[in-house]
Amino acid sequence: MLTTEQIAALRRKVAWRILPLVILLYLVAYLDRANVGFAKLRMAADLKFSDTVFGLGIGIFFIGYLTLEIPGALLVERWSARKWFSRILITWGLISAATAFVETPGGFYTARFLLGVAEAGFFPGILVYFTHWFPIAERGRAMSGLIVAVPFSLALGAPISAMLLDVNWFGLAGWQWLFILEGLPAVVLGVIVLFALTDRPKDAPWLTEQERNYLTGVLEAEAAAKEADGAVPIRAALRMPNVWLLSLGIFATNTGGYAMGFWLPTTVKNLSGGSDQSALLFSGLFYLCGLAGVLYSGFSSDRTGDRKWHCVAGQAGTGLLLGLSAMSGGIGSFGLTMSLLCLTGAIAYSWPTPFWALPMLTLTASAAAASIGLINIFANLAGYLGNHLVGYIRDRGATESHILLFLASWYLLGAVITSFVKVKRSR
Repeated sequence: MLTTEQIAALRRKVAWRILPLVILLYLVAYLDRANVGFAKLRMAADLKFSDTVFGLGIGIFFIGYLTLEIPGALLVERWSARKWFSRILITWGLISAATAFVETPGGFYTARFLLGVAEAGFFPGILVYFTHWFPIAERGRAMSGLIVAVPFSLALGAPISAMLLDVNWFGLAGWQWLFILEGLPAVVLGVIVLFALTDRPKDAPWLTEQERNYLTGVLEAEAAAKEADGAVPIRAALRMPNVWLLSLGIFATNTGGYAMGFWLPTTVKNLSGGSDQSALLFSGLFYLCGLAGVLYSGFSSDRTGDRKWHCVAGQAGTGLLLGLSAMSGGIGSFGLTMSLLCLTGAIAYSWPTPFWALPMLTLTASAAAASIGLINIFANLAGYLGNHLVGYIRDRGATESHILLFLASWYLLGAVITSFVKVKRSR
């Protein structure tokens, strides 16, 4: 039996071995899906794409992503996270880089759809992978480490993309090099994952036998307790009211959230009237502010045992601040609007960490794997809808204030729906 000090040391060992690599993978994943918003500032003009074309191209990624949502989570549960993640990384890196060579709307749609197919199952697979390594009490902090990769990848990608926009090497425009140079790291990481990632504690040579037995025992005991508390078949899990409330809650929230992330550089450029580079740097500041919200949310929800109300507060707070940002455009300077947007950024990334802890609190292991895939299907349908709608209404005269109010309404709707989720309090 391990002592208290040995258990604490084991937790640190697992966290330092698992989290840095997984966070790096998700950082690269999110940048490769979102850098199209950075490239748009030059790409749309060079290829003469309207906002409607661009919105559909951004959104169609999520249709491709839907294809392997549930199978992807189940493959991690029943096969190998290491091999599945490696396949995903290599294929999406190559397709992301190939986006540099699209010339027509049809080619753009195809590249984005294939990128979604290549990346499908990655995020729900990671959620399931965490259940193989982290007990419930530690999962919120593990999730906060993962979610922090989202604003960090965009905060890092924005200034890098700003520098790349003006390069002109070998006859290729800056936006083309943006896709190439930001896509290839995924291919390299795909090879590294095969050797560096460990599927489960029982496969870890870097743990002692005593540590492997202890960690495996704790995780199996939690899984058995959940099974005994209310084991349900997968089909029954998909009929649970909480599953559908979570699905609709994230659908509403992500309709605003994904559109906000992809269209923020365009919004900032139009509000500021500045250069493409300054728009990306201001956007990077927004994403940088999101780091604090992610970290605080993970630690606070673990400390209090509350997941739902941390999530609802993040959704509602983002909606209210986006609404204030929209109204500030008519009464103040860009500095005031940007300050409000930075406050929005500090809250906008706080809700996913507690949200993705909610399904794991009430479902069996197999039911959770399938349900997470279903919930993420709704999350990605929102990515399609929100981006397509924003592009459509932009081409029909919507102002930036209208866009911000549109996004705010979806966040507020998501908060209302999520507030009805019934979940046991975890301490």
